[in-house]
This record gives sequence, C-alpha cells and structure tokens, in this order.
Amino acid sequence: MPRSNRMMNLGAFVHETGQHVAAWRHPDAHAESGTVFSHAVDFASTAERGQFDLLFLADSAAVSVFGSAESKGRMGKVVKFEPITLLSALAAVTTNLGLVGTCSSTFNEPYTLARQFASMDQISGGRAGWNLVTSNNEAEAFNHGREQHYAHAERYDRAAEFAEIVLGLWDSWDDDAFIRDKMSGIYFDPSKMHTLHHKGKHFAVRGPLNVARSPQGRPVLVQAGASDTGRDLAARYAELVFTAQTTFEQAKEFYTNVRARLPRFGRSQHEVKILPGLYPVVAPTETEAREKFDYLQSLIHPSVGISVLEHTIGVANLSQYPLDGPVPEMGDTNGPLSRQRLLLEAARRDGLTLWELCLLNAGPRGHVLTIGTPAQVADVMEHWFLNGAADGFNVMPAWLPGSLTDFVDLVIPELQRRGLFRTEYEGHTLRQNLGLPVPVNRWAAAPMVAE
Repeated sequence: MPRSNRMMNLGAFVHETGQHVAAWRHPDAHAESGTVFSHAVDFASTAERGQFDLLFLADSAAVSVFGSAESKGRMGKVVKFEPITLLSALAAVTTNLGLVGTCSSTFNEPYTLARQFASMDQISGGRAGWNLVTSNNEAEAFNHGREQHYAHAERYDRAAEFAEIVLGLWDSWDDDAFIRDKMSGIYFDPSKMHTLHHKGKHFAVRGPLNVARSPQGRPVLVQAGASDTGRDLAARYAELVFTAQTTFEQAKEFYTNVRARLPRFGRSQHEVKILPGLYPVVAPTETEAREKFDYLQSLIHPSVGISVLEHTIGVANLSQYPLDGPVPEMGDTNGPLSRQRLLLEAARRDGLTLWELCLLNAGPRGHVLTIGTPAQVADVMEHWFLNGAADGFNVMPAWLPGSLTDFVDLVIPELQRRGLFRTEYEGHTLRQNLGLPVPVNRWAAAPMVAE
C-alpha cells in the first residue's frame, strides 16, 4: 500500500510502575512511582523527547476487591496520584505533550468535571484531554454511597447525558467574550456568555461554566469502550478512541465499525482518531527482546496472576479452578464486559489453559503484544496503520522507566526513518498535534473548522 503524508499519532499510556503486573519487581523499576512526583516528571519528559502526542493516565477511584488474601500484599499498583492533580502539575514542566486523564462519568458530577478539565486546559495552554469511562471497577460503588454497581446499560445511558452536559458547559463562552477594557470598564460581553439550562434523566445543570474557553476550543474527548453501547458512545462523542484488540483482524473490524457509525451522529471522519493499545517489548536483537519478556513473566506470582485476571474481566473466585486446566465457562460480567469477551475469545481461539490466560493478561491486558527488534515492532505498527486498523497507538510500556526509554530510543527513530512519525511537534495544542479540528462553539452558526 503506498505511503501518504499521513503520520501516526502516539500516546504514552503510563501506569504507576508500568503496564506489567510484576513491573515493580524489576531491579531497575521505580517501585514507588505512584507516590513520587519526580518520577512522573521523568516519564513525561521522556515522552516529550520522543515527540509523543500525549501522556495518558488510567485511573480507578478504588482499591480492587478482587484477589486472595495472599495476592493483596503482592500488588504493585495499589496507590496512585489523582490524575487531574498530577497532570495539572505536569503541565508546568512540559511544553508540547498532551495531558489526558481518566475520570469516570459514573461517580462524578458533570459541572465539577467540566470545570476541572477546562482549568487544566487553560493551565497547559490547550493540551488537555478527558478520557470518559463508566467505572468498570465495581469497588468504586462502595466509595460513593452505593452497595452495588450501576448496571452496564445504565452506566452508558448516564455517560451519554454526562458527556452532552460537559461539552455544553465547555461552550459557555465565545472565544472573544472577554474584552477587559480598562478605559471603558467593560470586562466581558454578556451576549457571548451562554447558559446551558440542562434538565435530563440523570442531571439538572444550569451553567454557565466559570472557566473561559481554552486555546484549543475545549479539551479533547477520549473514550475507550468497545461493547456495542461503547462504540456508539465513541462514535457520538469521542475525538480520540482508545481500544484493545489482540489481532489485526479484530482491530480492523473495530476501526471500520466505529467509523461507519459516525454519520449517524452527524460527524465527519476527520473528527476522530482511533488508537489501539500496543504493548511493545523491544531490544537491539530479537533474542534480547524475548529475554526481557520472559524475565518479567518469571516475576509473576500465581496468586497475582489470578487476581489481576479477575480484575481485568470482572469475575471473582477463579482460584477455585486448576491453573493447568481449561478456562472455565462464565456469564457476562457487570464490569469490563468488552475486555472479558476479548480475553475469553483469545483463550478459546488459542486453546489456552487458565494459567496461560493469566500470563497473556499479565502485560498486554487484551492489547496487542509485539516482541522483537525496532524494525519488527515498527513492521507491526506500520501494517496496522497503513491497512485500516489504526491511526496510531497508545503505547503501554511494560515497566518504568526502562520500557518507555527503550521505545523512545529504539522504535521512534525507526518510525521516523520510515516517514511514519513526526520529527518535531506541529503545534503547541493537543488538537494541533493530533490533527483534529477546533470545535466551533455550539452557539455559533458555523461548521467545525480546521485549526
């Protein structure tokens, strides 16, 4: 397939100590990264040195309730910084890197969230993004006055209304609403302030937002659901879609399916970028890369492997089954439904035992795994990018800081050599670097325009 001027977009998906469940046990890992701000600065600086579009932070507002008593003290990702606080601090020590934080629509208020992300967008000069999720960790319900989690369908119904409100609040002010004329004494033009007056099934929010419009119009909206309702939510609202697939065929089906839904919601193809997660293990030689992968796998304690699988697919008590036996049959979870289906499909397809599924899940968590030289990793990325499966990738370093540094030092130059990735940032806002249009305020009778 001939190359074009189209370039990959890349996110750096950074967990506290790394994506792998045993990342903290690596001799060179920052085991205390969830509590040391300087480590986050280091990761952000490395990502910016690699010209990444954005730093992506996952989040969960609860400690997982899954796992045996033995596994609980072995978990390396129990504590973390709240993402909006952390990203706002990182805005002061970065220049071009986008800052995307996960914040749930299930256990937050839309006005508060809209205000927080609009503030971060202003603080960063237009580099903020909100990853809209619906709290697939059932333990979060216990921290927010509930004895059980919302049902899957209700979470998504609430999320759609929540997103509509947030987007409306981000349009509270025209770009030129603030005059600040000291001579005349006019601070702003009241005709350019817009009150939302939302009353819906789940929320009643008057507005307007008391934060001005940002340099990029509004924060970029990111969404990561892969179920049918999740795909509809992505097609309706998302500008950046983060997704998990283990094979090219799965990724291409998702890519094609989500893009086919866009016209139904009055949206154009250029308004959305789709980035599958990529779990790379890279070294100068394939043998070295395989040794890196095998070493991390050897650090997984069986109780942790089972516990993390339970958390990933939202199913408890898997320890009752033999590890060397088949993956048991199970009904749909009320938690991460799409991830459960993805991993169970992989187990059936490849005839995996329960422990083999634990090992498969230990690093990639349902995302594509690639092990090899810089050229081999780039080959996979290029194939997906040029053949209708991805607009780029959310790169998930196995352990930190080493795996992120490896990718920046080894894979980025290879992608640049192939003309697939930038050699310098195109602009200062996240939208400029992603190549996304600036949204025109909904109160203005004009179409979306390119920045």
